[in-house]
Amino acid sequence: MMIRILSILPAAMGVICAILVLVSLYSPTLDSSRTDIPLVPCTDDSAGCPVGLSGDDMGSPLAFMLLDIEVTIEWEQFATSWIGVIESPPPDGCEPDSNGLTTCTAEDFDFIAGGPEEDGGSLIFDLKPGDYRFATASTETSGVGGEQLVTITPQIALNPIAEIILAIVSILLLAGSGEMFVHERIMGVWKRFKEA
Repeated sequence: MMIRILSILPAAMGVICAILVLVSLYSPTLDSSRTDIPLVPCTDDSAGCPVGLSGDDMGSPLAFMLLDIEVTIEWEQFATSWIGVIESPPPDGCEPDSNGLTTCTAEDFDFIAGGPEEDGGSLIFDLKPGDYRFATASTETSGVGGEQLVTITPQIALNPIAEIILAIVSILLLAGSGEMFVHERIMGVWKRFKEA
């Protein structure tokens, strides 16, 4: 009887692991965050439009390697501006001043998502462990400043490898729990078989 009671623990853990896998396969989307960011004025198209850069890094810890995080960034003024993501630190000489402006143009940066070639006012950024910064600038067709609304929507799931491992653990726990639950019955059948 005690073994049957103890079988509840691995069964519960197996169910929890299975639920985590199912939730991950659903890939829940978290609430969007909205913020106003300045439009960087461009007054001299021939020299290239200056780029604005976030002053602080957006850090992603090493533990995030177990997750598959997809960030969707959308901005309103896509006809007159662009947004991109670069790895930190920025190139030499491209650190932003107190206003977030740099002396660099888009050609000075290596974008891992978005950038001046991005059309449609949205980009998708796969967040991996590391440090990142957001860059923005006006296009050649715009020369005024102001602000625009930016919407950031993260979607989180487990890394596919983590999903497979968790699924295997769930199956093993549930199988082990089932074996513990019927252990006495199996042993009774085996004993009668030996005595026959």
